[in-house]
Amino acid sequence: MPDKKIKDIRTLEEIAKEIRINILKMLTTAGSGHTGGSLSAADVVVAIYFSKMNFDPKSPYWRERDRFVLSKGHAAPLLYAILAKAGYFPTELLTTLRKIDSPLQGHPCSENLPGVEISTGSLGQGLSVANGIALGVRLDKIPARVYCIMGDGEIQEGQIWEAAMTAAHYNLDNLCAVVDNNGLQIDGPVEEIMRIAPVHEKWTAFGWHVIEIDGHNMKEILHALDEAEKIKNKPTIIIAHTIKGKGVSFFEGKVEYHGVAPTRKELEKALKELGNG
Repeated sequence: MPDKKIKDIRTLEEIAKEIRINILKMLTTAGSGHTGGSLSAADVVVAIYFSKMNFDPKSPYWRERDRFVLSKGHAAPLLYAILAKAGYFPTELLTTLRKIDSPLQGHPCSENLPGVEISTGSLGQGLSVANGIALGVRLDKIPARVYCIMGDGEIQEGQIWEAAMTAAHYNLDNLCAVVDNNGLQIDGPVEEIMRIAPVHEKWTAFGWHVIEIDGHNMKEILHALDEAEKIKNKPTIIIAHTIKGKGVSFFEGKVEYHGVAPTRKELEKALKELGNG
């Protein structure tokens, strides 16, 4: 596992920028994939991996590792960029996204890529899996934490709420879930497709410790993750208010880029905005 967790906010912000650049390059090369939700969750996932999680890319199945479940599996480019940065595989492999026989498919596959804990993409299932992992490591007396990232549109799924009840029932205080609350899903605004508000009150009613943050404010993210570790006898959920397509002005808040890759011209323009052009 990394010898030292990164706590410097500026360093984490720079890593998040690098991750966004790699996401955009991957998607443009592939010509398909999910831009908006990969960019919106980048800051939170960077903080989880590089400031909190215990893992060892040289021993990906290390028994005492912390686990990460990307329930919103369509944001696979984000996870792949993170895993490459963490040392699980060479960065050059990112250019194979969605290619035949590549381990980097459109949704994560645990059989093909060390570092991917569970195959995801069928929305609504990730929290149930995270519950099982959290309960399992507790029964085995492994001091590991489990992190699960969900989309806000995803929590329209009924299975999420069954899982929410289960986590609270079993007092899974080694579980920290995050809602990437960017307000948009593939068909439009979340609140128009199926209203999820009031989100805070719902999770509270289901027995969770709830923290609301600006999902792009690294200081708030780190504080929330610290707080989650201190909570005992109940699971924690972080409602991260984010912007779809965050980091690139002409992608931000645009539902059109939920599942559309940048063009070459858009990539050039986006890299300039991110200081890589």
